[in-house]
Amino acid sequence: MLRAAEALGDAGPLKTRIPGFRVRPEQQAMAEAVESALSDGATLVTEAGTGTGKTFAYLVPACLHGGRTLVSTGTRTLQEQLFRRDLPTVCDALGIRPVTAMLKGRGNYLCRYRLEIAGQSGQLPRVQQAQLLRISEWAGRTHNGDIEEVDDVPADSPIWYQVTSTAENCLGAECPDYQACHVVKARRAAQSADIVVINHHLLLSDMRLRDEGFGELLPDCEAIIVDEAHQLPELASQFFGRTVSAHQLQSLARDAAQCQAAEVGDAREIGERATKLSESVESVRALFGKGDTRGSWNVAARMPGMEAAMAELSGRIMDLYAALEVHAERSKGLELCRQRCEVARDELARVTCVDDENLVSWYETSRHAFRLHQTAMSCAEGFRAQMARYDCAWVFTSATLSIGADFSHFTARLGIDEPRTGQWASPFDYANQALMYLPEGLPDPGDRSYTDRVVDLAAEIVKASRGRAFLLFTSHQALRFAAERLRAKHIDYPLLVQGDAPRGLLLERFRELGNAVLLGTSSFWEGVDVRGEHLSCVIIDKLPFFSPDDPVFQARQAQLARQGENAFRLLQLPQAVLALKQGAGRLIRDRDDFGVLVLCDPRLISRGYGRIFLSNLPPMTKTRSIDDVKSFFSLTEDTRSTRVIGG
Repeated sequence: MLRAAEALGDAGPLKTRIPGFRVRPEQQAMAEAVESALSDGATLVTEAGTGTGKTFAYLVPACLHGGRTLVSTGTRTLQEQLFRRDLPTVCDALGIRPVTAMLKGRGNYLCRYRLEIAGQSGQLPRVQQAQLLRISEWAGRTHNGDIEEVDDVPADSPIWYQVTSTAENCLGAECPDYQACHVVKARRAAQSADIVVINHHLLLSDMRLRDEGFGELLPDCEAIIVDEAHQLPELASQFFGRTVSAHQLQSLARDAAQCQAAEVGDAREIGERATKLSESVESVRALFGKGDTRGSWNVAARMPGMEAAMAELSGRIMDLYAALEVHAERSKGLELCRQRCEVARDELARVTCVDDENLVSWYETSRHAFRLHQTAMSCAEGFRAQMARYDCAWVFTSATLSIGADFSHFTARLGIDEPRTGQWASPFDYANQALMYLPEGLPDPGDRSYTDRVVDLAAEIVKASRGRAFLLFTSHQALRFAAERLRAKHIDYPLLVQGDAPRGLLLERFRELGNAVLLGTSSFWEGVDVRGEHLSCVIIDKLPFFSPDDPVFQARQAQLARQGENAFRLLQLPQAVLALKQGAGRLIRDRDDFGVLVLCDPRLISRGYGRIFLSNLPPMTKTRSIDDVKSFFSLTEDTRSTRVIGG
């Protein structure tokens, strides 16, 4: 029988059948570890540096193993890449034909019934009416109903909420379009597949359903492989908590009104009370003030008018409930809305309860919406119990899971006891491919002039790099300030700023332009792959510590203090180290890439913990001279690949 390491070796099928395939000892070693874990039904936690080829390192043993495997990713982009490119490539090279499927959350699939209801509403804004027409045209020719097929309707358009379903508003087997349902067909395909590519949200949704005693979403399997595993602890904390959102309540009101109009036209009180609920949601949002904010519910509850507004909101939910109860027997849609009212009332009461010291209640707002959360201090116990329910091999992998050679920060957060571990460094020649610049003379990050000075430095570096740069910030406030300052300086390169366009469009423009400067916050620190000379410089403004105002961090910090523990050492520092590794990892994505990493924060040199950050980054040549940076960019690629710059 062919072994995974052999398949990835010099005489293996991947080398002989995939043009440009390079044999990497690190990849072979990881594949051996994955193969062993799958055979033994064990738990494996692995860190594989950029360029290791970790995707093939787990896909090859998964394909050769033969049992049913779930592969979970952190982003839909990677999910699509795995299913449409990487998995077929590996299967073709190995000469095997496992049945494969990709399964997404139901919100990614068109709901034919809700499309019909939306078409009958007649109350949509003109832009959404035009978008609905394009979706209707596409609905007649799509085979799988995946909304990503619709290129000319933005992914963030509100129209998608009206033509996709949720677990709360799905009619299930009573839906008139049940037999043609895209979600049902996708789940049936997954149930019969050998390898199913999913995402973390779907995996955690399946866990929550099993925990609540409902049928699972995902098929039973022999192995679960979790890529981009560094995202899982925070996502798990959210999934094992509770959330009530403005969107959820507005959707309830809209669905109730649409069902009334389409199915029980004489029950006008339903539509009237749905409108009142919608108005109450908007009133609560207004009390939080403008802009993007987050904070403890303890603080929000004391805002002027909040207690009365929340009481009114709860009352409006129950008013709608009462109207729906009278007519619920006349329509499955109205019955579901009645049930949703009951759930919304109970969840609203729970998330605003602050009596349990193991839970933290908090809020966050965007321009037109709000979300109220209740998050557990730790999800370790819950996640450990869920892992046991699957009774299969587990593989967790990412480029950023360890601090040094220690995985305990990651494993403790998920309650993973005594796993096998493996760590493989990147095969890239960082000493010659990259330069790390640690500027001298910048003030402490708490200084008022700090961001101003960083922008001045960035403008000088961007001139030397001829654009081709990411400027990564730890806060939206710093990003907005930097964008204004750079625009005022009239730099000679296109400026792309997070928030001005969807993330995917900004990245597409960055690649197309070839000399752009992109400003981003946390969503650009990871999951972004720009290869080649179009990205030759990454500038990071500060060490990515938690904001001291973050309500979840504050609560966890207070709990550790009560236990006599050091919150900085156990919580702040490891999280920041892993986040910085992710941000720095945007620079060198291929063996032919060259570039400069600029870490502006002077605490890397002035504080003792700076050594921990630096020791966890790739072994780049370091300099404190901007002249070295300018020299680096002035060299030809041939010269740069053989010359070491700086001390």
